[in-house]
Amino acid sequence: MRAVQVQEYGGPEVLRTVETEVPEPGPGQVSVDVAYTGVNFADLKARGEGYRVPSLPFVPGLEVSGRVRALGEGVSGVEVGQEVAALTNGGAYADVVVADATTVFPLPSGVDLRTAATLPTVLPTAYALVHAVGRLQPGETVLVQGAAGGVGTAVGQLAKAAGASGVFGVVSGAAKAKYALDHGYDDVFVAPSTNSTASTNSTASTVPAGFVDEVRAATGGRGVDLALDPVGGETFRASLASLAVFGRLVSFGNASSAEPWRVGQPELYPTGLSVSGFSILTLAQTAPDALRALTEQAFAAVAEGVVSLPVTAEFPLEEASEAHRLMGGRTSTGKLLLRVA
Repeated sequence: MRAVQVQEYGGPEVLRTVETEVPEPGPGQVSVDVAYTGVNFADLKARGEGYRVPSLPFVPGLEVSGRVRALGEGVSGVEVGQEVAALTNGGAYADVVVADATTVFPLPSGVDLRTAATLPTVLPTAYALVHAVGRLQPGETVLVQGAAGGVGTAVGQLAKAAGASGVFGVVSGAAKAKYALDHGYDDVFVAPSTNSTASTNSTASTVPAGFVDEVRAATGGRGVDLALDPVGGETFRASLASLAVFGRLVSFGNASSAEPWRVGQPELYPTGLSVSGFSILTLAQTAPDALRALTEQAFAAVAEGVVSLPVTAEFPLEEASEAHRLMGGRTSTGKLLLRVA
């Protein structure tokens, strides 16, 4: 079968399509004939710096849609040939992938395989950030970093559906701002790598560097009730500074590769702030039953039309490097897929 391997860490050019043996499922596992594979920023970090890579060579990829190929010992609840979506520990850039049965999900009625490939990582993450971890309440406000990405696209819609009174996003360019405004956001702040920032409603206007002052202005000086940050570093600190009294910050990534954040009494005590974290990959290992319940709720939101995640670019498996270049260039929006079958 075909698989896209990382044999050494580096840029998109290190992704190589090779022929390898078809994996067989062990006890409690399921093998899947892959139809589509989702591309995530974690894949870029794995390729570039070894994020969550046990050893080389390594096949990246954390989510797929496809049909059940074979069942390992003790597996029930799915059948050979059934259409499923699956969260994996890696290996999804391939014709066949093996996943733990606890992270293999039958498709909801009306959800096709292409749409299903957008679901396993992004939708449960977004749902958890809004509901399970973020605990957003009707009338509250939320600030989302990376508002035009996969998680950001879903969060904007879920926050609106949850009754948020203000949904604010931060993106890296004007085109992304327009995209985010079409997917649930009330106001979007453009913060490109030059650190200049602009606020975009129907038209963009120039404002001082940094988004904290703009968030305060947009909320009448109050700040937001919930901030969601996948970036870390200085962006994490600025998100913390954007919170209202009793505000909550959820960290769900470290795209900046900055030193791990540390927050203590000096930051939290004065206005009663709280900080929490979320990783769907870690939850899959530590609390699979909680992950399964969360995923079922998230998938139901898709089936009911509450949220949708547009596929904005699709590449053949052999062109995985082009998908990585697009995502790494910070110009992509929505969800990127690899077409496998």
